[in-house]
Amino acid sequence: MAANKKLLILPGDGIGVEVMDEVRRVIDWMGKKRRVSFDIAEDKVGGAAIDAHGTPLTDEAMAKAQGVDAVLFGAVGGPKWDNLPFAQKPERGLLRLRKEMELFANLRPAIVFDALVDASTLKPEVVKGLDIMILRELTGGVYFGTPRGIETLPDGQRRGINTQVYTTNEIRRVAAVAFELARKRNNKVCSAEKANVMESGVLWREEVTRLHQESYQDVELSHMYADNCAMQLLRNPRQFDVIVTDNLFGDILSDEAAMLTGSLGMLPSASLGAADSSGRRKALYEPVHGSAPDIAGKGLANPVAALMSFAMALRYSFDMAEDADLVENAVKATLDKGIRTGDIAGPGTTDKVGTRGMGEAVLGQLTALAG
Repeated sequence: MAANKKLLILPGDGIGVEVMDEVRRVIDWMGKKRRVSFDIAEDKVGGAAIDAHGTPLTDEAMAKAQGVDAVLFGAVGGPKWDNLPFAQKPERGLLRLRKEMELFANLRPAIVFDALVDASTLKPEVVKGLDIMILRELTGGVYFGTPRGIETLPDGQRRGINTQVYTTNEIRRVAAVAFELARKRNNKVCSAEKANVMESGVLWREEVTRLHQESYQDVELSHMYADNCAMQLLRNPRQFDVIVTDNLFGDILSDEAAMLTGSLGMLPSASLGAADSSGRRKALYEPVHGSAPDIAGKGLANPVAALMSFAMALRYSFDMAEDADLVENAVKATLDKGIRTGDIAGPGTTDKVGTRGMGEAVLGQLTALAG
């Protein structure tokens, strides 16, 4: 059996718990059928951690995350915790993980499976065959810049302040990841910012261009204002290969791209840190769909995004491309058979299932594909 690979599972809140249960079943299957052993720890994050420990992420859980090869994250948040002070909200647990693990590169693929072309709100001829990667800078920009806060002015008005700030190194390191990804895909990078109105955007464009000239001239580079990029994602998304952008614009553009595929329940993500001397990167993998409190506990959630996030972990953290392909192909085969959860059900649906049923179907295809 292969050497143990260390995983920390943080299911979190809402449907995060349900979809992570299906990931655990796939991990168990791999241990039995592929003889791949994972050393698994589990802890609480978000609202679950607040209820148990009074904080969205304990120091102990943070230490575990720093010591493993990869973190599998479910989702956090829900109306139960909406009235907590900002610094104590469930989402602060995820932000702490990203910041302290220095996970600066957020990879969000948007892939339209042939079987789900009709699930998109765009015309089939626009999205058929779509396969793009949005790379979002994750630890800088307006979400972390200072000064920040809410203050009362002398005249009694209140003012909210957030600061958009980037340094040369922050821009260059995420741009380098984009160029490296593009070399393994279709060799095109589009860098998105607002250099027409923001000094941080001017710096972003200059530094990406300089890095391209220095080290990546073999990759095709284009620049686009972020608002135009949002429009082009709806007009002609297949023009893109890799899009690299900052934290705020990446948050918005990646969610837009996710909906091109028909459902947030289909989209995985990876957040990666810098490579150490051994080539190892700290990493966190999560579905992009959130905790969905309206359907939590009902067994209706689509686990595909979580399963595909695990496939990304196999690919990027464990160098197990064959096993990653196997999981992804099992998902594709399941969809090709017309098996759907409610969020992606449509005219071609032959078998509508819940969370457990979709997980069971993917396990069946894994067994079939593995022979």
